[in-house]
Amino acid sequence: MQVPDGLFYTDEHEWIQELDGRLRIGISDFAQDQLGDIVYVELPEIGSKVAKEDILVEVESTKSVGEVYAPVSGEIVAVNEAVGANPELVNNSPYQDGWLVEIQPDGELDTSKLLDANRYRDLTE
Repeated sequence: MQVPDGLFYTDEHEWIQELDGRLRIGISDFAQDQLGDIVYVELPEIGSKVAKEDILVEVESTKSVGEVYAPVSGEIVAVNEAVGANPELVNNSPYQDGWLVEIQPDGELDTSKLLDANRYRDLTE
């Protein structure tokens, strides 16, 4: 299982990457493996506002439906259209090609409740 360093992780199995003030969000390798073959990803509209802990994205697999939650309040500034057209990208490349959304946060990301790669590895072992 891949758990890249330099990202933050939630105990809900999302990853967060800080990019020039924006936050790129996806689901972890562990999460995509647990979901199985992903067949549909419902992405939000660019420009929509989200509150912390709102559902950002729904991911449907052959086994179940999972939700991806907003780690902060802010505005959706980008969505990965490639994932909408090819949901299997989340299975094949969860940290690169399979990212889901980018948020312009209203404030700072509170990392106190997030996990670094080592702590996330401990959680998933």
